[in-house]
Amino acid sequence: MADDEHPSTTLWAISDLHVAVKANKAVVETLRPRNPADWLIVAGDVAERPELVLKTLGELARRWAQVIWVPGNHELFCRGADAHVGEARYDQLVDGCRRLGVLTPEDPYPEFGGVTICPLFTLYDYSWRPAGTTISEALEIANQSQVIMTDEFAIRPFVDPVLWCRRRLAYTVRRLARVDGPTILINHWPLAREPLSAVYYPELSMWAGTRHTQDWGTRYQARHVIYGHLHIPGTTVVDGVPHTEVSLGYPREWQPREGDRTWPYPVMEVR
Repeated sequence: MADDEHPSTTLWAISDLHVAVKANKAVVETLRPRNPADWLIVAGDVAERPELVLKTLGELARRWAQVIWVPGNHELFCRGADAHVGEARYDQLVDGCRRLGVLTPEDPYPEFGGVTICPLFTLYDYSWRPAGTTISEALEIANQSQVIMTDEFAIRPFVDPVLWCRRRLAYTVRRLARVDGPTILINHWPLAREPLSAVYYPELSMWAGTRHTQDWGTRYQARHVIYGHLHIPGTTVVDGVPHTEVSLGYPREWQPREGDRTWPYPVMEVR
């Protein structure tokens, strides 16, 4: 995989590209691999409209040897007039990715340098809500605080996220149980709760994943967990496993740290 000019091959990771924003699109257009054999993980929130998601992934797939995509909540945003809504939207994107040669959570897990790369799609189930509250009570508290995710208007009207999350968890556990050896787990939503301590509005944690993935890093021998969603890039070590957010975010978030941010993030190298 490596040669004299490019002594190592790198698995890179990015998320939260939000390319519908002009400044973000310009950043993504500059991305290039260091080695033609490099791989790229795209951990969700490319854009809202499926045609823009697939156009962007297609452009990246022409530059990297392999692109791996997992959906974020923004890819699942729907409007009533859309031909594909709810779970059908996800299926539409998976079909489009397969035509582009982009791997998804529905494809066989690939290996990179002897490590199994596991793209996941677990969604959220409101289980990271205030202790002692029901989902309805927690949503009412968030509503009163005027801290409501767009998911409530662009995902929930088209599909029950709790039921979908349960099915995704069962499906993913069955697949991960068949993996031997070390893994790199990729999900848009954080798998562990610890990174949520940095979220400015605690109410947003309800839409940030599910408690049922808390121990997946150790259970499935992860060398690294890669995620996005929070727009708070950095690494949190949970039970000895590094969990790294690889988001770009919106210009107001990335521009102040443009000079010292690491993006894309180098997950691992093979020499």
